[in-house]
Amino acid sequence: MALDGITVAGIVSELNTLLSGARITKIAQPEPNEIIISTKGARRKVIEDMVASGAMKRENAEKAASAAGRLLLSASSSLPLIYFSTENKLSPMTAPNFCMLLRKHIGSGKIVSVSQPGLERVIIFEIEHYDELGDLCRKKLILELMGKYSNLIFTDEHGVIIDAIKRIGAQTSSVREVLPGRDYFIPKTQDKADPLQTDEEEFRKTIFSKPLPLGKAIYSSYTGLSPVFAEELCYRASLESEKSAREIPESAQIHLYRIFSDMILDVKEQRFLPNIVYDSEGVPVEFAAFELTIYRDLTVRQFPGMSDVLETYYSEKNDRERIRQRSQDLRRIVTTALERESKKLDLQRRQLLDTDKREKYRVRGELLNTYGYSAEPGAKSITVENYYDDNREITIPLDETLTAQENAQKYFDRYGKLKRTYEALTQLIKETEAEVEELDSVKTFLDQAKSEADLNQIREELILSGFIKKKGPSAKKGQSRPEQSRPWHYRTKEGFDIYVGKNNLQNDELTFHMASNSDWWFHAKKIPGSHVVVKAQGKELPDSVFEDAAALAAYYSKNRASTKVEVDYVQKREVKKPNGAKPGFVVYYTNYSMVARPDISGVTLVE
Repeated sequence: MALDGITVAGIVSELNTLLSGARITKIAQPEPNEIIISTKGARRKVIEDMVASGAMKRENAEKAASAAGRLLLSASSSLPLIYFSTENKLSPMTAPNFCMLLRKHIGSGKIVSVSQPGLERVIIFEIEHYDELGDLCRKKLILELMGKYSNLIFTDEHGVIIDAIKRIGAQTSSVREVLPGRDYFIPKTQDKADPLQTDEEEFRKTIFSKPLPLGKAIYSSYTGLSPVFAEELCYRASLESEKSAREIPESAQIHLYRIFSDMILDVKEQRFLPNIVYDSEGVPVEFAAFELTIYRDLTVRQFPGMSDVLETYYSEKNDRERIRQRSQDLRRIVTTALERESKKLDLQRRQLLDTDKREKYRVRGELLNTYGYSAEPGAKSITVENYYDDNREITIPLDETLTAQENAQKYFDRYGKLKRTYEALTQLIKETEAEVEELDSVKTFLDQAKSEADLNQIREELILSGFIKKKGPSAKKGQSRPEQSRPWHYRTKEGFDIYVGKNNLQNDELTFHMASNSDWWFHAKKIPGSHVVVKAQGKELPDSVFEDAAALAAYYSKNRASTKVEVDYVQKREVKKPNGAKPGFVVYYTNYSMVARPDISGVTLVE
């Protein structure tokens, strides 16, 4: 979601707690629209008080104290952000002009306060410093988090603009110029009310008079409220956000305002609950500074502050986007090869159908050898009893220019050619089916890849299978090896360890090297997916462990999106790998089966 006014309020509360009184030690501009301010003397005592009160865990205290020394402010049009950064970015050799200006004025200044006007997406840093004459002065650094209109503006204590990271002239904006010497003001481009100042009468008059869906009427009427806040408010009030605001009865209007008032009171009193909501695949779905009960069925992770939320949320989003982009080449290779092999398989199967008449030619040759003596010279056909078919009569076409024996040899030649074609196609189809099966499984594993190491191992398999030509020399002696991908490791409530292969190479390694004969092996039936191994530890597995392992096999399969998946399971000693088989391909002849739901909430991922 975009940063709304409540999220900004949570950040401002955190900044005031950690940065009031801190001294600026360094200012850098690693990106054109991004500033990093390093500080010293953040309020460590406040952090310790938060630990003592239970507002922050001890393990997060040191991180918070150290992170409070590096604040990132981004006025990017695509992704405006502000958070305490744990990453130290490289800066250009020559600092940009705006960075040099900030260094000149506030390079050693002290942060006096951090504020937010109403619930505007605006953060104002008031900074105290000494000028060239040694007089104490104050300046303001204003971060506007307004999507494509985001900006970072530097003003004097009277609100006169000194400069901005983005200069906006009259030709660019008719609403407001952001240029040195102009007065700073927050543009009022929309007629919205302040949710911090509203009362019940104004709320009901503002919301329920609009011919809009209730949710839209809420977030379009008040500054700083997002569609997510409106959805959450409606959900808590048991109202449909898509229903027309004019159709809401008076009793429901009163109930909605009371819940709205409680949520806004939490903002006024700085009672925030920073959290991120994750879907079943561990993908971050939403974040907020308040509890999101609309996602009560999903996984919610709470954080000590909004800064941690923003850094984690966008870092994980960026990681997944980077992996998706990095996998595009592999996806294209796999998709192209899969289409090619599928067309080849279809053609081979059609050619194989043409060989079905081979036995007909053999029978005709055999019957001509037996009854050919009765054929008249120059005859175009002969009718004989077919002793291969209960002596039913059969008419055999003849070439009148050939003798009966020559006709018989001609049929045997056709039979021999079709037989050789059948045998060759049978082997080719078997090989092509193995190629298609492997490519289909690789496509599934690409969808599940979460790291560079996962992609590297999939690429290695494609090289070994000949789908990618190996380029460049191998790693030199002493050169650091890339990070190795390892199987997923889960643990059940009963304490049993379950391992899940991330690709076909890992499947082989897991099944035939890590697993012992007494361990239990699981796999989705007749579809691409991961090998799942439960370490039995010499014990008899409870039924719940079988269900958890089957759920993992269903989840890490091609049919993850299905409500039910059939899963085969057997002790590992029954699983064999044929000679020359493709990676991940195994056979087993005795097994059990069960239907599982691809729900892995019952197991814990071990880091």
